[in-house]
This record gives sequence, structure tokens and C-alpha cells, in this order.
Amino acid sequence: MPDSEENRIIEEGFLEGCELKPGTRILMIVTNADHFDEHHKTGVWFEEFAVPYLAFLKEGFFVTVASLKGGKAPIDPASDNLIEDIKWKAAKKILEDTTPLESIDYTLYDAIVLPGGHGPMYDLANSELMGEIVNYFSEKSRIIAAICHGPAGLLPAEKDGIPFVNGRKLTAFTNEEEIAYKKDKLTPFFLEDALKEKGAFFMEDEVGTINVIEDDNLITGQNFQSSEQFAQTVIKHLKAKDE
Repeated sequence: MPDSEENRIIEEGFLEGCELKPGTRILMIVTNADHFDEHHKTGVWFEEFAVPYLAFLKEGFFVTVASLKGGKAPIDPASDNLIEDIKWKAAKKILEDTTPLESIDYTLYDAIVLPGGHGPMYDLANSELMGEIVNYFSEKSRIIAAICHGPAGLLPAEKDGIPFVNGRKLTAFTNEEEIAYKKDKLTPFFLEDALKEKGAFFMEDEVGTINVIEDDNLITGQNFQSSEQFAQTVIKHLKAKDE
């Protein structure tokens, strides 16, 4: 496929043979953080971004990819599998120039989706703007979806001193998975513990097991193995709202 066709896929927001449908808009918010420390890199876990991103485009949804700073969103090198398929290339290319989150009118979107990788632990977890967006989507009962370490972006959200995650059923990358993947000495905190401390009902499965939890408008996935089911669950909820 020529470069011009690849650019068309990326710039117009749909895949070849898939018609862009008006009315369904998804805001995917990714990390700008690219390292644990000077010796260890991190970023967006590519599968957790690319699988939902491409699934949304195939459905004809309009997708905006944003980050706090805008510009390049780093891919965790451990997840950059260099797949040559044009669709994976399109997903990689869109991460090279993300939209600054502060420049987006998030009230126009039907869903926010937060992919993982350890990066969100360093930026989304501490963002007042991220908290503001989650609160808005909660108040409007719009879809809030996060996978793996993406739920770190839910931590800043609270209303009247009550955390957004308080009393909510959810999942995320577990303490056992941090240990199994040898990240427990690198991660700035354990996300499972942080969510529990804010009152979440944390629903974990075994290491590497597909696990997607639905709690009203909140959809969470445990790990990268859950990427496809996570994406399809978001799609199911978006289609249901249009029925």
C-alpha cells in the first residue's frame, strides 16, 4: 500500500473499506512518560493501544488520540513487536504526534479509553486535568474504560472528597503480575494497592488471564492479554447507547 494510502488511513480516521459513522467519538488518552529510571524504559504498552484503536476504527468510530503534553507518545520497547501489517503501522504512526489533552473539548466525546504500560503511573496518575475529565464522564454517565496500568488515570478523580473508584468494581495490572514480570522493584507504586486504598472493589484473576470487568459505565481490563475482549466490551457499550 502506498504512503498516501497509509496517510489517508491515519489522517481521516478510518481503515480501508470501513465507513466513518457520524456521532460516535472516542478519546484515547495515552502517556508521555518514557522511563522508570535512567536505565529502564517504559511508555505505552502497544497492544493495549493498537488493538482497541484499530477495533474502534473498524467500527467506523471517530477516534482522537491525546496525551498530556501532546506530541510523541513513547511505546514501551518490550511491547514494540515490529509487526509489518499496515494496520499496525498506522497505530504506531498515530502515536508519533498525539494531540495535547488541554486543547481538546472532551465534552464532545462518548467515551474515554486509557491504555496501559507503566507510563500512566508517572503522568496520568497525578494529573488534575485527568481527574476533571473522569469526573465529567462519570457525571454524564459516559463510558470510562481503562486497561492494565491505564486505571492509574482514574486515581486523581474525586468529588466532595470521595474518590471516583470508591465502591466501584474494577481490575488492573495486579501486584502478582508486577512481581511475575519483574517490575515490582521499578514501578513507583502498586496500582492494585492504590485502587484498593481509594475504596475500589478490585477483582483480579490469575497472572496473564483475560479479565474484563464491567461496572455500569466503567470498563476495565487486567492486562495486555485482555486487549481484544476489552475493546469489544467498549464497542458493545457504545452500540447499546445508540439503540
